[in-house]
Amino acid sequence: MRVLITGGAGFIGSHLADAYLGRGDTVYVLDDLSTGSIDNINHLRGHSRFHYTIESVHHAQTVAELVDQCDVVFHLAAAVGVRLIVESPVRTIETNVHGAEVVLAQANKKKKKVLIASTSEVYGLSEQVPFREDGNLVLGATSKGRWSYACSKAIDEFLALAYYRERRLPTVIVRLFNTVGPRQTGQYGMVVPTFVRQALSGRPITIHGTGEQSRCFVDVADVVSALVKLMDHPGAVGEVFNIGSSEEVTILELARRVKSLCESSSEIVHLPYEQAYGEGFEDMPRRVPDLGKIGGLIGYHPTRSLDQIIERVIEFCRAAD
Repeated sequence: MRVLITGGAGFIGSHLADAYLGRGDTVYVLDDLSTGSIDNINHLRGHSRFHYTIESVHHAQTVAELVDQCDVVFHLAAAVGVRLIVESPVRTIETNVHGAEVVLAQANKKKKKVLIASTSEVYGLSEQVPFREDGNLVLGATSKGRWSYACSKAIDEFLALAYYRERRLPTVIVRLFNTVGPRQTGQYGMVVPTFVRQALSGRPITIHGTGEQSRCFVDVADVVSALVKLMDHPGAVGEVFNIGSSEEVTILELARRVKSLCESSSEIVHLPYEQAYGEGFEDMPRRVPDLGKIGGLIGYHPTRSLDQIIERVIEFCRAAD
């Protein structure tokens, strides 16, 4: 099979490229390197079945040419990370909404199957935990810039489902929950690599807010395996799926685990949200996925515990330094 991955030089995209090359497929990557890195795909650049193009997903002609060469499309290109969302809201909205528009329009011309990567952020301030795919989305006020990301990804979902229902384009939507693993950078606010690098260097491990907010972290290998299976499964078309873990942990406990596993002497400190992200920032108190739907279709369940996930990040960070 020939696979196109937009955002393929990113953290998740590069692991997805590894997986498809590993099973004998041909991979085409499109990335403008705005948040991805050529370092993530350097090990693939000499591979006979790997091809990459450095260009924006907004460039319709480039996307059209790549779609023509491929059988399926993974649209992972997006603005990522809380810091980028807060600091560059225009870029966030334009990247997410227009990028999906271009990919879906070009894929529709040849009816190429498309998987759209959405996010757990779309659940917003919902208190219906664990989050089900058919549950209500509860976004904050438009004056709170943080919700622009969630709204832009929700529009991507609406558009993908509209293409499926109105134009019979085979689309699949996944909502990713706190994916972690090697190659992930803390540059845009990703908490696990940030904590690990702070702990390994002996710097204070910095928690935003009280630390009582909770999350569920999943290894990138489990996410990639699920993406491949969903793309292969005809029953996934026209559906939305959570991908994540149900092992819930507070951010304070996460910091303590990272400190312990790194054997670090770092102090754990708290930083008010206002200092980290500016006045009026809102956060989700809990973010836990219901995994029944994806489990029922492809037998999905996470294979790595939180400690194993953290240890993989520690190993990667130590090797990279």
